[in-house]
Amino acid sequence: MYQLFKLGRELGLTNKDIIRVLFLDNTRNKVIFTIILVIIFFTFGYFIILLVESAISNTYPTGSRYSTVKLKDFDKKR
Repeated sequence: MYQLFKLGRELGLTNKDIIRVLFLDNTRNKVIFTIILVIIFFTFGYFIILLVESAISNTYPTGSRYSTVKLKDFDKKR
């Protein structure tokens, strides 16, 4: 963000112009744009949550062999 402001100042833009360009302040349909932007953020957030959840829920990592422990291994020995 800082570098974008620095680049804008080098081009001769004021801070108000830079903010207007970065946040698309000059669009005609601001409400529609913000609704679309919110939907996009929620969609990406949902996919990120799904990826993290699937990575955590796997008992065995990818490429590993499953456990060879059997029920009879837990029998009590006298």
